[in-house]
Amino acid sequence: MNKSLITPQTVELVSRLTGQKLSKEDMSPPVVFLVALVTVLLGVIYADGTVSAEETQRMRTTLAELIPANNSLRQLVMLMAKGVKENQFYKNLPEFLALTACFSESEKLLLISFGYQMSAADGTIDKREKEYLKIIAKRLEVDDRYLTILEASFSSQVIRDTAALDEVYLLLDPAQFQSLDSLFVRAASHIIEHLPAKPKPQINQKVLVSSYQELKKFQEYREQLKGVCDRLNQIITDGHERAVITDDLAGKIKETSDKLQSQCFRVVVVGEFSKGKSTLLNALLGEEIQPVRDLPCSGTVTILKYGSEKRVICRYKDGRDEEEISPEQYQEKASISEEAALVSAEDEIAKSEIAEIVFEHPELELCRNGVEIIDSPGLNEAEERTLVTQEVLKKADAVIFLTHAQSVLTNKEQELLKDLKKELNYGKEDEGAKNIFVVVNFFDLLRGEVSRKQIRQRAEKIVQEKNQIIAGENRIHFISAQSALDAVLSGRQNDEYLKTFQAFTSSLEKFLTVERGAISLKQSAAGLKKIIDISCAELNQKREILDGKLTLSQQDKPKIFEQMAQVSGRDVKIRVLAEELREKSLDETLESWNEWVEGLAERLIAKSNRWTSEHGHIMGQDKLTKDYANQFVRDITQEIENWGNQKVQAIVRQNMAVLEKQLTEDIYAIRQDFEKFDKQKSSNLVAQFNNLAIASNFGGIGTSGSGIASSISEVEDGGFFGGLGIGAAVGAALLFFTGLGFIGVILGALAAGAGGGLGWSWLDGDSVKAQIREKVCELGLEKFNESADSIFEKVQEKIIDGFEERIKASNGVMKEAMLLWENLLEDQEKRDRQSQEECDAEKVWIENKRQELLQVEKEIETILPSVG
Repeated sequence: MNKSLITPQTVELVSRLTGQKLSKEDMSPPVVFLVALVTVLLGVIYADGTVSAEETQRMRTTLAELIPANNSLRQLVMLMAKGVKENQFYKNLPEFLALTACFSESEKLLLISFGYQMSAADGTIDKREKEYLKIIAKRLEVDDRYLTILEASFSSQVIRDTAALDEVYLLLDPAQFQSLDSLFVRAASHIIEHLPAKPKPQINQKVLVSSYQELKKFQEYREQLKGVCDRLNQIITDGHERAVITDDLAGKIKETSDKLQSQCFRVVVVGEFSKGKSTLLNALLGEEIQPVRDLPCSGTVTILKYGSEKRVICRYKDGRDEEEISPEQYQEKASISEEAALVSAEDEIAKSEIAEIVFEHPELELCRNGVEIIDSPGLNEAEERTLVTQEVLKKADAVIFLTHAQSVLTNKEQELLKDLKKELNYGKEDEGAKNIFVVVNFFDLLRGEVSRKQIRQRAEKIVQEKNQIIAGENRIHFISAQSALDAVLSGRQNDEYLKTFQAFTSSLEKFLTVERGAISLKQSAAGLKKIIDISCAELNQKREILDGKLTLSQQDKPKIFEQMAQVSGRDVKIRVLAEELREKSLDETLESWNEWVEGLAERLIAKSNRWTSEHGHIMGQDKLTKDYANQFVRDITQEIENWGNQKVQAIVRQNMAVLEKQLTEDIYAIRQDFEKFDKQKSSNLVAQFNNLAIASNFGGIGTSGSGIASSISEVEDGGFFGGLGIGAAVGAALLFFTGLGFIGVILGALAAGAGGGLGWSWLDGDSVKAQIREKVCELGLEKFNESADSIFEKVQEKIIDGFEERIKASNGVMKEAMLLWENLLEDQEKRDRQSQEECDAEKVWIENKRQELLQVEKEIETILPSVG
């Protein structure tokens, strides 16, 4: 429905028919559609000059099925029916056409479908009723073939035009109405149930979505590097057992080896609820695995991965042992109930005990090649699902953001994309994220080339020009996931939508292998080469001592012990200073927090005057309230983030700078001591010290988490709360009350104060909105006050963790310095105990190991050019 075509004349018309003073905000898609529906139904009823009991009952049943009980729309529809009847609006074709000018082809067909159902209510389709529907359909430009299908469907006739039936099924697919309202989903589902079953296509041999050759090559390179890593590990282990190579290096190689063994790409599919995410996943996998319904259904995180056998594992939030479940149980557990989906999923998801569901399968080609696909809960439907998705994004290599071709990148979706970019871009807002793929689904529903061109231009302008949301080539794709899946299962290799889907998978594969995988392997290889350099340096030093070129005198040893004592003292001094600065930061942060909280209510109330909603107060009280609640959460979250990123970050940075200055001075002094000793003894302690520091940084690459993303260590300043999830924690605290969602509490409080009659929903619109804003602020601040202590504790934990990381890093540097001095003393003592023959044998062994290390380095260099 094109809301831009809803004119002031439309508002005036609906106000006249209902007898209510309505505004443009009240002209929601359900309201406009229901006016048209009531008009068509009454037009059919009065077309033959008689009103049968069956027709009256059919109209009541239809409206009751579409509008949930206790929904204020029912009251409004009663007024609509009265106004249409009294004004004989069903005869006023010009105004009816003006009313329906904003309807899409699918919505017009849906409208006419109910007319045919009404016409058949008394058992036969009267000629006058049929003629009335034909006149309306012609002016709405509904294809005559579709009318034949509808007439045959509701009069139990044989349908011969199966192509037209397929087109009707496509146009009335409930999935394409989800961006409007659940009323449309119910309406389309209702009509679909009365259509004859579609003929099943002949199933040929299934085709692959892709052979994923680039991913296969990447896995081959990873295995090669893993083999090199294992050989290097053996050399280092032999050297450690012989006491000629540091044992820390063996540990670093073991970590890298383990990482290469388990490393995989993690691709997350996100978007607003029911944009076809489950169908997209099924198409990616080439098999119908995910549950697909016409209503929002993803209730938890589902991870699809390769396994030697087909099995489903359920993991729980409370830490209990994971449970293997049947595929049938998976379909049930991966979904939320239809009742919750139709009303509000928040409570059901919040109470769920499931943390994630893992689906392992031996025949999923994409997963077989090292990719894990994560089906995230839909964004923007229930706050709990949004929080879960935000957590999943932290380990994502690529994110597929799904939108609907008939409502491409709505304002809400654009906001979600901005948040997504910020999350994936370490808080940076001035450049696009390289790992977001925007996928426009249901592209097959756009019939004309003009419409397709317009949608392409709109999507590209939004994500590339307007907000710089994404960066990189081939990041926007226009597909039909269902059509591609049908083509895969039917073996239609030349299908148009299969080809566009394969173009999408190819660009995703290229990104994973080139912009993620190659970087990861190169970084791991660079880390291994640095370890080889360190090992060779240690072996060279031992060779120098064995040759007598590097000898410690009796006077040197006390000086070395003195240096070691100084290093130990520096370590203690840094720790004490860090603890003092940490406490100072905590005290200053508490003072800043109290000042911030003192003026919070006043600031949020002022901001509430700028809240907006596309929903009116007549029938959309719950949606209006939800919009305001979401804006309250956004405002208070932004308040906390601003406070943290401005005030707290300034406090921590100032105190951390003092610590960093002292640490820098100490490291400089240690390096100076090594340089002085190197000049005296022709040793290479400074080089070893520098190499150890670099190796420690590389040691963090490829050793944490299971995704490739966690192995690419970009040092980014994402703000004080980057990765902490403070904003998400606030949202969770605010939106969940004991057994009731935030919206339910507000609606209940407002209804209780309405004072009877028709209730507050029929008061002046501005007055109602002011009441809702006031109640949202009141209850939101109340909930924030209950959660304030726990929120501040998270801030304190963040500060403490930051100083602990600095202490740990400082301690690591000091240990490396101590280790170099200790190794030097041990090497000299060992040389003093050895005979000349033993020294000669040791030198031969060392040279052999050095050559082995150089050979491993050559193997690494032969792999790297292939990686790209």
